[in-house]
Amino acid sequence: MPLVYIKGTTLNYWFDGPEQGAVVMLSHSLASNLTMWDAQVSALARAGYRILRYDTRGHGQSEVPPGPYSIELLAEDTVRLMDVLGLDKVHFCGLSMGGRVGQMLGIRHSDRLLSLAICSTSSDMPPRDVWDERIKMVRENGMEAVVDATIDRWFTKEGQERLSTEVKRVRNMILKTDPEGFCSCGAAIQNTDLHDAIASIPTRTLVVVGDQDSGTPVSAAEFIHKQIAGSSFEVIQSAAHLVNIEQSVAFNRILLEFLEAGR
Repeated sequence: MPLVYIKGTTLNYWFDGPEQGAVVMLSHSLASNLTMWDAQVSALARAGYRILRYDTRGHGQSEVPPGPYSIELLAEDTVRLMDVLGLDKVHFCGLSMGGRVGQMLGIRHSDRLLSLAICSTSSDMPPRDVWDERIKMVRENGMEAVVDATIDRWFTKEGQERLSTEVKRVRNMILKTDPEGFCSCGAAIQNTDLHDAIASIPTRTLVVVGDQDSGTPVSAAEFIHKQIAGSSFEVIQSAAHLVNIEQSVAFNRILLEFLEAGR
């Protein structure tokens, strides 16, 4: 996969779909990588979209510079990647950590967005003790210390049974995440409060959440929806955090309907 240098780091990215299509840029969760979006690629490409996936700094095949990072920095990385690739505007879809990056883009760089999809995320500053504990566990014992609890937050029990192959792949993805990248991006999530600022987002926005998401619950998504004027809101049934994998058919339908409605 191609690597590109931007200020301060090197990012890995990948294009799929027709070269002339409008670009949908996909931003993954903490402890994952661009392959998290595999189930979306074919549906978007068939609809005529050009898909741009990338590994957030500290993840996948992107560089792992010393942390901590910030959501502002991760959003700047996204804009710089767009600049290097010659992209003026994109449809941006981010999930979890990627959803926080999307919120920051909407706040600071709305002129670079055709639309914004914010999925399985929150806008508040999460409890410090929760993230202090996770970061401490990973620094002392590696990703193995958090993988089981992460899988249980990311998938319902039924989903873990029904999608055993996909869940195994996600588990391996978590285990391969660089601990420094996890801790540095975890600090970015821990130290970000977007509660008030997102009310300024002017971009056409979709907010999506799974009905059984315990980490970023429906109430957190409802708050984002109410803060962003004119946003659309969808709750996907029988899904936890990685709603794009656990209920990929429903997720793809909702995302495509949103994209098509803006054409």
